[in-house]
Amino acid sequence: MVHAVESAGELEPLLARATVIVLGPGLGRDGWARELFEAAFTSGLLMVIDADALNLLAQTPRQLLPTTILTPHAGEAARLLDSSAEAVQGDRTASVLALREGFGGTWVLKGAGSLVASEEGLYRCSHGHPAMASGGMGDVLSGVLGALLAQGMSEDGAARLGVCLHAAAGEAAAAEGGGRGVLALDLLPHARRLLEKVSPCLP
Repeated sequence: MVHAVESAGELEPLLARATVIVLGPGLGRDGWARELFEAAFTSGLLMVIDADALNLLAQTPRQLLPTTILTPHAGEAARLLDSSAEAVQGDRTASVLALREGFGGTWVLKGAGSLVASEEGLYRCSHGHPAMASGGMGDVLSGVLGALLAQGMSEDGAARLGVCLHAAAGEAAAAEGGGRGVLALDLLPHARRLLEKVSPCLP
């Protein structure tokens, strides 16, 4: 299940078996990270880009394949737009649309009222909880999005369902044990139950 790699060459046989890449969480920004970043981009696979991969993209901008979902928070969006987090938060709609226009792909601007901008339109998620402003929440979202893409959903469908599922799971986790101290992994059992409601796994 886990394969350590020291170079892009060691990554290639793993990419040959993959259908989706989630790139960024825990990646870093050193030479090794840049090498794997470039290998992922040249693979042509479906991708979810988050965290350090967004920072590397800001340093080496490029046009993205339509099959890419990107999930910046305001600070990461600001680096990609050569702006400030305050400016992004001041007009979140214009910011996420500018990201989509400038880079292509499907964009999720995380935060209170997360926005999804795709070729299908612009959507706002009305779910979520302040307790979700903690470490690892974005990593869980990236994993959810990657899993939905791997199951054959479109980029737009995966982004919209994934964002709402993640936010609703955060609400449920906070309601169950109180908002203080909610951890990213606390969302998983709630996300599973919520997904089962809308799409039962039948025998």
